[in-house]
Amino acid sequence: MKDKRNSILAKNLIDYSVTLKPGEIVYVEIKGKETLELGKEIIRYAAEKGGMPFWFYNDESLLRQFLLTANEEQFRKMAEFHLEMMKRSAAYIGLRGSDNPFDLADIPSKQMEMYQKIFYKPVHLEQRVKRTKWVVLRYPNNAMAQLAETSQEKFEDFYFNVCNLDYAKMSRAMDPLADLMKKTDKVRLVSPGTDLTFSIKGIGVVKCDGTRNIPDGEVYTAPVRESINGTITYNTPSLHEGFVYNNISFTFKNGKIVKATSASFEDKLNKVLDTDEGARYVGEFSLGVNPFVLHPMKDTLFDEKIRGSIHLTPGASYDEAPNGNNSAVHWDLVLIQRKDYGGGEIYFDDKLIRKDGVFTDPKLEQAFSEENLRS
Repeated sequence: MKDKRNSILAKNLIDYSVTLKPGEIVYVEIKGKETLELGKEIIRYAAEKGGMPFWFYNDESLLRQFLLTANEEQFRKMAEFHLEMMKRSAAYIGLRGSDNPFDLADIPSKQMEMYQKIFYKPVHLEQRVKRTKWVVLRYPNNAMAQLAETSQEKFEDFYFNVCNLDYAKMSRAMDPLADLMKKTDKVRLVSPGTDLTFSIKGIGVVKCDGTRNIPDGEVYTAPVRESINGTITYNTPSLHEGFVYNNISFTFKNGKIVKATSASFEDKLNKVLDTDEGARYVGEFSLGVNPFVLHPMKDTLFDEKIRGSIHLTPGASYDEAPNGNNSAVHWDLVLIQRKDYGGGEIYFDDKLIRKDGVFTDPKLEQAFSEENLRS
């Protein structure tokens, strides 16, 4: 059963997510032993379609060995090598299923900063994100099931239901929301511990409909860089670079985070925000609309798609929705506004458009229902 579901997912990734064409190189990064079976299906199907797969096995336990002692020159050499491979690739598929998501928890912050600035930013944020057809997904291994606090069998069933939904239908359902966001100037977010305003006028709007992440299900833009004022308190735990942060709260003044608190690792939180100037400004504002993802599991690729959520992201903006913010950081932090998570409202130009996670327009709400999006 799992083999069949892997085959379906591999075909969706090659045919829909990266639309691989004959002769194109697809760079497949495989993280974690349990992702190998899906990796095999992707490599086999890519070759069958006439593509040229290049595969690279990696996980945090391997990366850790390099990060512990590498110096600046070694990071530069690493970046040069991987950047050349990325430049030669038309597409990138990132399979992430490491056995231990906390393997980088004790890497010194100076080493992580060099990794982000010297390697990750030029190779991934600048080259892969901006210049390739790419998609990133997690794989349902036991480590993910533990973070989701459920059995592996139940988690696998949930995972494949979410990942193999009808993304073409989801894309069409997103059109009215994207059109509404394009017409909007002022946004206001209200939730427990949150009262925040900003403008999205003139910034692009992007549908995330299975061509960048699997699972997918968000529509994003970016705030006008200096327009954010007020406070936001996130109610979803965030696993970032080996640490789980809870109840992060930011206070903004003219776009900049002037106060950052957290129930855990507050000192590390502020070190991340001090990575560079852009880390204390926001590069993305997004609405999560996937009806099959309802509760956080400490995995950003899932949590940011939660129906009835938003995420407001410290760090770099994307070229498709640019607000001029440049950073080595891009940290998606999630606020769920459904009733079971404390409720909340979103206003566009002083008009209530979503309350307690439910769109006030019945047609829009129905478009994102489970019934409408089942494949």
